[in-house]
Amino acid sequence: MGFQFLSDEWITAVKSLRDEHPDVGSSIPVTVRMNLVVTEAPAGSDIIAHVDTTNGPLVVEVGHLEDPDLHVTVDFVTARALLVEGNPQAAMTAFMTGKIRVEGDLAKLMAVQGAAPDPAALAFSEKIRELTD
Repeated sequence: MGFQFLSDEWITAVKSLRDEHPDVGSSIPVTVRMNLVVTEAPAGSDIIAHVDTTNGPLVVEVGHLEDPDLHVTVDFVTARALLVEGNPQAAMTAFMTGKIRVEGDLAKLMAVQGAAPDPAALAFSEKIRELTD
């Protein structure tokens, strides 16, 4: 049984998965602290979250960080394509059409996007896809 992307249940399931595999994705070569606003969510309100790689693996969590490197606003469909499906083409298309708005250090965002994931991180991403509706 899967959970809707970014729902409370999904976030809890991803945290549990992260706890089971704490070192997966720890080879990300860039540290970034990024606040996210995900618009057009199915529940009708924006989702406030952040991405942080300062402790190694890429962690997505609810709430905003103080003093982030950048702030990204993205629609729900694009966020899902990026974070669950790992579709880099979705990022480029969304950026060019204004569905992704970035304030702050764009170079850090591009560096994270360009980082090649290791095989363990790809397997972890597949587990996230499996628990996502």
